[in-house]
Amino acid sequence: MSANWPERISAFLRSPSQFLCSTTSDIFLAEVLHELRDDRASYQIKVLLLSPLLEHPTLLCPSVSVGEETALELMSVFAQCSPKSLPLRCNLLLALTSVLLCSCCVSSHTSASQDFLDLLLQMAQDTNDAHAGAALHPLRTTACDCLRELEACLPGLLSQRLELLSSLRQQENSRLHQAYTGLHALALRNAVYLLTQQKGAGAGDLKAALGSNEGFVWGEGADSAHPNSVSHADLALFSPLTLGPMGKVPSLQTGLDCKELRSLLSSLLEESYLLTSLSQAALLRRLVEVLAMVPAVSPTIFRAQLLRLLGTCKVCLLHTTLLMKAAFTDSLFSAEDEAFLLKRLVGLSQHPLLSTPEKLFYMDCILHFPENRPISSGDESLPVLLTPRLAAALVPTVFNDSVSMLARLNLLSLVYLEEGEEDREGQGGRGLAYLYDHLTSLLRIVENQASREMVVTFFRASFLFLLHFCHVERYSEDLSQKLCDLYLRRTRLAPHFINLADRTQERLEESGWAVALLRALQRTITEAPLSQLTLQDLRWHLRILARVAEEGEVLQRATLNFLLCVITSSSSALCVSGDWRLGNGVLGVCRRLLLHPSLDSLLTPLADLLQHLTCHYGETDIQDHARLYYTLLTTLSQEKLAGVLAQRGTERGRQAKVRLLSAIMGETEELTSGLTVHQTERPLLRLVKLDKHEPDECKPEHKPDSEPACETESSPGQGGIEDYRAQFQSSSFASEITLQYHLTHTGVHDPHFDKLFSIRLHFDLTDGHYEEVSDISVPCLFRTRKPPTVRLRLKPKQPYHTTLRASAIFTTEDGLSWHSPLADLHVAFPEVFLPLLAPLGWAREKKQRVFEGIWGEICSEQSEGDLTNAATSLFCDQLEDSAVGELVEKHFQRYLVSDLDKGRCKVLFFLPPQSHVLLKVITEEDAVQVHIATDNWKLLPYINSYLEDITKEIHSTQQVNGDV
Repeated sequence: MSANWPERISAFLRSPSQFLCSTTSDIFLAEVLHELRDDRASYQIKVLLLSPLLEHPTLLCPSVSVGEETALELMSVFAQCSPKSLPLRCNLLLALTSVLLCSCCVSSHTSASQDFLDLLLQMAQDTNDAHAGAALHPLRTTACDCLRELEACLPGLLSQRLELLSSLRQQENSRLHQAYTGLHALALRNAVYLLTQQKGAGAGDLKAALGSNEGFVWGEGADSAHPNSVSHADLALFSPLTLGPMGKVPSLQTGLDCKELRSLLSSLLEESYLLTSLSQAALLRRLVEVLAMVPAVSPTIFRAQLLRLLGTCKVCLLHTTLLMKAAFTDSLFSAEDEAFLLKRLVGLSQHPLLSTPEKLFYMDCILHFPENRPISSGDESLPVLLTPRLAAALVPTVFNDSVSMLARLNLLSLVYLEEGEEDREGQGGRGLAYLYDHLTSLLRIVENQASREMVVTFFRASFLFLLHFCHVERYSEDLSQKLCDLYLRRTRLAPHFINLADRTQERLEESGWAVALLRALQRTITEAPLSQLTLQDLRWHLRILARVAEEGEVLQRATLNFLLCVITSSSSALCVSGDWRLGNGVLGVCRRLLLHPSLDSLLTPLADLLQHLTCHYGETDIQDHARLYYTLLTTLSQEKLAGVLAQRGTERGRQAKVRLLSAIMGETEELTSGLTVHQTERPLLRLVKLDKHEPDECKPEHKPDSEPACETESSPGQGGIEDYRAQFQSSSFASEITLQYHLTHTGVHDPHFDKLFSIRLHFDLTDGHYEEVSDISVPCLFRTRKPPTVRLRLKPKQPYHTTLRASAIFTTEDGLSWHSPLADLHVAFPEVFLPLLAPLGWAREKKQRVFEGIWGEICSEQSEGDLTNAATSLFCDQLEDSAVGELVEKHFQRYLVSDLDKGRCKVLFFLPPQSHVLLKVITEEDAVQVHIATDNWKLLPYINSYLEDITKEIHSTQQVNGDV
């Protein structure tokens, strides 16, 4: 069974829930443990078998009893392992740790967890290694890692073993010193915290804890009366203590006599330079927390490390230094240190050799810089020492990347805002003028057809500038005018303008800049010459005008006059063409105008506009909606009209729903429901693929300009190929494939949908390998009748498999329209195959000459033109003669160029638009050789997979027949 384990483990890790549908976790766990005990299994397989326990221990060991039994089995396997199999032994320790923790065995103080802890400490104390040298280092490192994980999950577990951990750390002079140091620091931090929770604890208790080596502290799970027990709800043990104000950190009153702790901390700090940067950072954070809880030890103990930390280039160490500064402020850092650290952050924020994420980190550190004398407790504020002169090195330029540019702009904006430069002379200071010049530089880049990233950067920069300096009228008004000029040059940026107005209005509620921008855009659009207006520009104008119409403060007479001029003077280009999207854009503006507070003054021109759309627009749907809006406008009062058209979920819509304003309100709701396309809760339809197509239905429609007569015998040499390829030049040739489906109901039975009418199937592509697929109309579908056949025509750009997303819109008997998604349609690679596209009247001999001609060109070393992509390959498999006949009859029959004779045949697949795959099937004894030639080498992997699939199918069929 071991040969099957890699596949089973891979299936489990890929989807445990799906894997356990065919078995249970108990059975699978028993099989894994049985295989682990099997001496015949290799160490590699056993390491693989531990993966489920490492990745999903809770799933396989859901209870304490199961976890303890599993742990005992794993410890038995560990005891029987050879000392030389280090990878297996290390993985067993990790698996034991995961099982015991996740099944709550450790917190329940089971005997298995006690034995495992003793085993870990025994391995951690085996520091001699005289017989193995450094060979056992990985095992001891893993033991330390497991102990640290246990201590982290059950804080205080090793709080009575501090003397042992300290001695192990001091004795170790190899690279394992780092593992012992990390374990000791974590246990020390948790032990000190537990002492702070005891009433009356002092220097004596701390001294006893540092010198204790008694046993394990199991917490309240083992002995709730233990003085050191701590509730699992105490989250301070699981999170850093120094993130908040230091006044909230619990303290241990020890007096002035803490020489043991001071000596221990000094020893740890002196050895810290031996650790890696990440380990140093973790150690320093633990020691900072210890000093924060023991006020008797002065933070100046870190002073000797500051020189090294302030000059480091490691991000993790600099971050730890900032945490130390936040914890101890002027108790450890002088004013000179503070100034130096801030200058260093500014320098690193623009250092050319650093990566962008690092620069962004340093700028964020400036915005959250912990000061010795903090003035405000704001989440993001500038340090007092950051002057405009110091921050001048961070001025943004157009050569910065987008994120750095925005971060610098935000930082400099805060600097100049803090300095009050915007108020100098009432016109703004020099720094503010530079920022605005930078913004205009970005605008000029956007005007010159900048990339999408630069466009987004400009609008984000504009938002940041307005967020800080919107009250400076000189710049805000000028920016508004420049934005209007930009819109006229690049109307495609309309969504960005709308988004800028929306976000500014949200953040600056008291400012009227967003409304002023919308008013200016309205004026820019309506006053532009109509002679220069294009249909593409008009589409974007309508989106802007629809947004402007949402503002009650903006007068809308200019918008209506503009729309009337466009509709009446350009009827041949707009109304007659009947562009649905354009008409819907006009109706979107009209709909918002119907809700405008000044509707009374707009009544006549709006009615004229809707009436003109009703009578002259070339799209029936637009006419119907315009007629509906015209009826509502001329029938209802403004209050009732607002109640009908208000969006669901808005306050006005909820009020209109509470009380019906008149009898016509109910009728209007029914009418609105009839004009709305509703969404089904679940898929109601499905397309069932038909197994086989008729040959003439699958064959693409092609009519060559000149079909050769039956004189095929007289066409020598390449004549057959030339005639064959000539049809590709014909404009009437269409390389398409046709797939057939039955349109049926799903298993969901709802009598309301038993009879469906006017079904419209829509298909969306998921890749670029095919041309857009046209919608398909089905007149009706009745559950009691035979399902209709749907023919889906696909035109490949590249002959690969694909997936289509399908949906349907249909009408029920009550006249309502519904939209329902369908399951994705998967088009397999073999479904792209077509037979040889020979003109009418061709004999088989000429088809064979075409086959041989293409084969010869592909295999020739002097291939030219498109055949430079040609390739050949060979596929072999063990098949008997009868199996080869079954293979040809079942899979190759439609594509045969020559019949199967003496175990040989020729097969040609045509793959639209113009690719070929040629096969020569040759049977020799009990094997079959398939020689492959193609003019598109990219198809070889797909062809190989296809041949593997069909031969496996033949093998399985033979096996079933043999068993029977």
